[in-house]
Amino acid sequence: MNILTELKARFRVVLDQLVDDPTDLLAMIRPAQDAKFGDYQANCAMPLAKQLGKAPRDIAADIVSKLNLADMCEPPEIAGPGFINLQLKNEWLLARLAHAVQDDRLDVPVVAQPKTYVIDYSSPNVAKPMHVGHIRSTVIGDALTRTLRFLGHRVISDNHIGDWGTQFGMIIYGYKHFVDRDAFEREPVAELSRLYRLVNTLVEYHNSRKRLPQLRQELGEREAAVIAQQNLPLPDDKAAAKKAKKAVGKLEEKVVQTKEAIKSTNAKLAAVESGPELLAMADSHEQIAAAVLEETAKLHAGDEENQRLWEEFLPKCREEIQKVYDRLDIEFDYEYGESYYHARLAQVVDDFEKRSLSRESEGAICVFLDGFKAPMIIRKKDGAFLYATSDLATIQFRMEQWKPDEILYVVDHRQSEHFDKLFAAAKLWGYTDLKVRHVSFGTVLGEDGKPFKTRAGVAVGLESLLDEAVDRAYAVVAGGDDAKGDGTELSEDECREIANAVGIGAIKYADLSHNRTSDYVFSYDKMLALTGNTATYMQYSYARVNGIFGRGKVDIQELRMAKRAIELAERAERALALELLRFADALADVAEDYRPNLLTTYLYDLSKSYAQFFEQCHVLKAQNETTRNSRLLLCDLTARTIKQGLNFLGINVVERM
Repeated sequence: MNILTELKARFRVVLDQLVDDPTDLLAMIRPAQDAKFGDYQANCAMPLAKQLGKAPRDIAADIVSKLNLADMCEPPEIAGPGFINLQLKNEWLLARLAHAVQDDRLDVPVVAQPKTYVIDYSSPNVAKPMHVGHIRSTVIGDALTRTLRFLGHRVISDNHIGDWGTQFGMIIYGYKHFVDRDAFEREPVAELSRLYRLVNTLVEYHNSRKRLPQLRQELGEREAAVIAQQNLPLPDDKAAAKKAKKAVGKLEEKVVQTKEAIKSTNAKLAAVESGPELLAMADSHEQIAAAVLEETAKLHAGDEENQRLWEEFLPKCREEIQKVYDRLDIEFDYEYGESYYHARLAQVVDDFEKRSLSRESEGAICVFLDGFKAPMIIRKKDGAFLYATSDLATIQFRMEQWKPDEILYVVDHRQSEHFDKLFAAAKLWGYTDLKVRHVSFGTVLGEDGKPFKTRAGVAVGLESLLDEAVDRAYAVVAGGDDAKGDGTELSEDECREIANAVGIGAIKYADLSHNRTSDYVFSYDKMLALTGNTATYMQYSYARVNGIFGRGKVDIQELRMAKRAIELAERAERALALELLRFADALADVAEDYRPNLLTTYLYDLSKSYAQFFEQCHVLKAQNETTRNSRLLLCDLTARTIKQGLNFLGINVVERM
């Protein structure tokens, strides 16, 4: 049972009599921060005071007098200015625990009104290997898919891969002009990735050469504007003087930005000009940017050679990405890449034009949207389509195919403006009832506070990241096993299997345990720690329960079937029981705002409650068999909840550590 949902439903009956919409007031019913205030606390009386013109304690008393909680709670207490403290009855907790012991769902209900979700996540560019930047979208999307499905929703996961467009124009051009045939035969994906990087470097070099004089001119103009503004006398009026100083500050900020752009541009030029071979390539391919676009256009037009090359390259690239998905235990229901929607793009633009939803601007077809300075371009001057066009076609297809209630796009925060425009354009196009949500996330940082990269300055490959985590986990697992006084217990194969689960689980959990909108610093040492909010600690907690069953030679299935009673005589037993029954609350919180970190927080709180219970309450050496069986069932529920919770995060448990 979802305790919070049940409490809110009962409070709603009373609050509906006081206000038209009690939604905000119901949000003020939360678990108590301190056990001395009870299990839950309702703080809705205080904001009602102004509306109703009464003292908050009087309002709280009025609410309590009308509440129907006698079967669930002890008589509510009013504290302070009007807090309503709620303590769940032990007999009610015991009934829920008895149900959870026998329930595969651990007393977590299915939602009353299931929805159909499409979740768009991972979406790598198949033209190059997956890197650290893909980890967040992939694991957040997978966690949301697993959680929402368990709650009873229909969830369709779709990996909208980048298998089309300019990146393949770059690869095709690179293959035609720079391919190393032997390298391609040995490791095709590595060679295609090298070609992509090479062509991209040459394109950026020539673009930088054109851009640098413009930037220098901009810098001169902006520095002159700063000097001119500084030479103006400050107004006598304080407000006007403050405004003038602010204007100078903005101009100075633009000067700094231009200098940074010049520095970055010079670095791109130096990267090519410092190598004679690379510079010779750049000099002999001066029109490479236009040539890449031409190769892309030929592919889109169905050119026989480019189509053949694309069909040869794509499976090889996709196989390489699948290796990473297999290691991460990631599966998708569908994988419709950008190429799948190519045939729809012209029709999308035609439909916008026919319905007067777009207009031409400087040769391009644009959708002008309220609240945005720049329009959304759906067809360029040269006739090429854009990501926006493809994303509109994707929405159209998904609505025809699956008719979702909501589409979630798990994409990093830098794409926020794109999605804001996309959603506005889709609504303009007629999808007014569809809910669309950009589930944004921050950046993975290195110890220097900058995006996590190798010493060479490129994004860390995702496979090498996993390899390093597993190797470090192996050192922890094998070292811990060797340190045991009575000799090693784990075979080499067991160590390797545990290290794989621990290492990959550590990377996933480290990502998911952070609020998705925040950046976080990547640290192997922190994520593999046996203490604190880490997957390793959760896996260790699970393994410790199994250790108890092993030492006591406990047949836990038999104990469950025997329907033994659970006791809550000790404070630590009750605290653990309450935490176990909050599992449904935690999952509902995840689903409310698509934040898996709320589940990791719950699991950490549960593991801490279990640690306190384990320290204070003997299990195998309990004073009698009834208490022993009760505590074994609490241990079992803890292990099952940890296992299920980690499963929602895509993380495996281990039987021994």
